[in-house]
Amino acid sequence: QEKMEDSGGEAVQAGGSLTLSCIFPRYSFPRVCLAWFRQVPGKKREGVATMYQGGNTYYADSVKGRFTISQADGKNMLYLEMNNLKPEDTGKYYCAAEPLSDYGAFPPSHLFSWWDQGTQVTVSS
Repeated sequence: QEKMEDSGGEAVQAGGSLTLSCIFPRYSFPRVCLAWFRQVPGKKREGVATMYQGGNTYYADSVKGRFTISQADGKNMLYLEMNNLKPEDTGKYYCAAEPLSDYGAFPPSHLFSWWDQGTQVTVSS
């Protein structure tokens, strides 16, 4: 099943799909880094997908081929389409934005000044 996620959190079965979205601030800088992070209890936030506006996208090995990061055309809305979800994808997902030129695949979380409130995603087996 496919569902649009809101801030309330959602549970989905393994193999299912989910799309997260967030509205990020408008920046006057030419290059903005947009990213999705995931955090599980007791661990630090880890980068899942990164996109530089007008530039490259990067994915963590664990989600490559299953997740897609994208921006709505002409809008400051970011998506994370998640397919073939696995129990290990469970965690709280955060959208982040920062004016950054290419800082590599996964800029550390402390470089991002804007975050959304996070969305809990729970994948059951």
